[in-house]
Amino acid sequence: MTDHFEQNRHMTPVPEMQDHIPEYEIIKTEQFRPKFAGFWTRFWAYLIDLLMVSAVSGIIIKPIFRILDIKISNPSFLLFSPYKVTILIVFLAYFALMTKIFSQTVGKMILGIKVVQKNEGKLTWGTVLFREVIGRFISKLLTIPYLLVIFMPKKEAVHDLFADTYVIHEQSFEKEVIETRRERKGEELHEGTIV
Repeated sequence: MTDHFEQNRHMTPVPEMQDHIPEYEIIKTEQFRPKFAGFWTRFWAYLIDLLMVSAVSGIIIKPIFRILDIKISNPSFLLFSPYKVTILIVFLAYFALMTKIFSQTVGKMILGIKVVQKNEGKLTWGTVLFREVIGRFISKLLTIPYLLVIFMPKKEAVHDLFADTYVIHEQSFEKEVIETRRERKGEELHEGTIV
């Protein structure tokens, strides 16, 4: 047995088979995508929209309430006066209808931004209602979620995250470089391309 051991020890080592390590080429593709709307652009658009709702309130709703002799503020029900409920309905209807029909409100139109679906599809009623009613209610209730736009890489607010939407600039684009790796196969041609 020791002879066999001695014999194995003196044998020349077998060269190890090296695994084929594929060579990769990096392909850089440049594409342009719409720029995401930041906090200040969205903030100013929202203020313009609030002015629109206030104008509708002052020009149409208040006179109707005065003609019908309905009190605008009711001291016993400060939070739920008929006037405030009507304004809330107008506010939500304005945002929901404008976003569904035009993908933007008047404030967004003026500043050149619009709401788009993440999957690049058309905005559905479910998405719009979820974004503009439930999402805005949560954002207004807590206030801080509006500031999330500052810190998110794609400038999303909480209601955008809930509804899978982005707010983008219509006429402003960013260059995006995408790097992909591809295994080299075949022979190299004279021009240096890989087949």
